[in-house]
Amino acid sequence: MEESQNGRGASGRGPLQQGLLAALGWVALTAEAADEFADELARQIGFDRDEMRRAVRDVLAAWRREGARIDKRREDMTEGVVSKLKLAQRDEVDDLTLRVAQLEHRIGLLERDA
Repeated sequence: MEESQNGRGASGRGPLQQGLLAALGWVALTAEAADEFADELARQIGFDRDEMRRAVRDVLAAWRREGARIDKRREDMTEGVVSKLKLAQRDEVDDLTLRVAQLEHRIGLLERDA
């Protein structure tokens, strides 16, 4: 489907997921950048550097887990709505399109032989 039809960009992410990822963009920090952030934060507030690094890594890991949980929940909700509304899914439509094309081809062969 086109982006205008399904509200998804080229990445396949919906607006909600894109917004969450943008809002938590620094979650994607590399380990080195996260450590640098933790070191600076520890220096500014007077915490132990290693403890702060562990805390930052724990927060990032929790956010990643929460992002995965939200994504799974979104997928489940979407599937539920599609099922409840009895909407055809893309693969089902594609399968039927192929089957119709095959039937048209067979009819054409039968008409030619008749």
